[in-house]
Amino acid sequence: MLAITLVGQGAETVARALDLGPSVLLGPNAVDLSTDVALADAKARVAEIIGEQAIDFALQPIENRRKRLLIADMDSTIINVECLDELADFAGVKAQVSEITERAMRGELAFEGALRERVGMLKGLSVDALRSCYEQRVQLNPGARTMVMTMAQHGARCALVSGGFTFFTSRVAQAAGFHLNRANTLIERDGALTGEVADPILGKEAKLAALREETAALGLTPADALAVGDGANDLAMIEAAGLGVAYRAKPIVAAQADAKVDHTDLTTLLYFQGYKAEEFVS
Repeated sequence: MLAITLVGQGAETVARALDLGPSVLLGPNAVDLSTDVALADAKARVAEIIGEQAIDFALQPIENRRKRLLIADMDSTIINVECLDELADFAGVKAQVSEITERAMRGELAFEGALRERVGMLKGLSVDALRSCYEQRVQLNPGARTMVMTMAQHGARCALVSGGFTFFTSRVAQAAGFHLNRANTLIERDGALTGEVADPILGKEAKLAALREETAALGLTPADALAVGDGANDLAMIEAAGLGVAYRAKPIVAAQADAKVDHTDLTTLLYFQGYKAEEFVS
């Protein structure tokens, strides 16, 4: 059996129009249907009925929907900004750095080289700027804490895995409720950044490795994991996970993910797993 989850204004109307099976209201503007229609046929029908409406949806087997591991990217996924770009603003080089970031996230540049080039532009920036950047620029995206806390409350392991920096992931992980975080380390000397990042670089393969390591440690498989991200360096873990979600993602990621979230907030990932709104924890 397939689960079809619709989230967004008009979801109930779309569910009725689909007429593919019984439906359950999961929460405001969130509906779940179960059907025995073949996946390809159901997906085509859903896409046809939704059209241009601002509704996010997922189609997946009902079995094993509720995942026991969450692997999440940080920048532009769990939080609202790219931390490296914001640090570059403090250093007066945001335009140059942001251009490289965009190309790297689209998969046009190798992540490791792009990271080293951008960090090199931060040489001499005061370490105090990192604190100011976090306090003034970084916010959790809507639904992030609820998503993490709800999954954790229901027994899932939650890992924040970022190609960004430990200075930020340690703070964001605590704010959102993640159990652990992995990221890159900026090298500093005498209160300023050296323009270098410690080896090894955490990028696409390291994110995939984190998924595999965490599932193995829990006695699970990647099918038991949910991975969410927006950039090319998230693609490997998104493709490997049982449920891979592209959040406000670059085209290369959106095209390969199991589901996309383009219109609603991160609590949609809970609805995709069959959680009801009354089960949410914040």
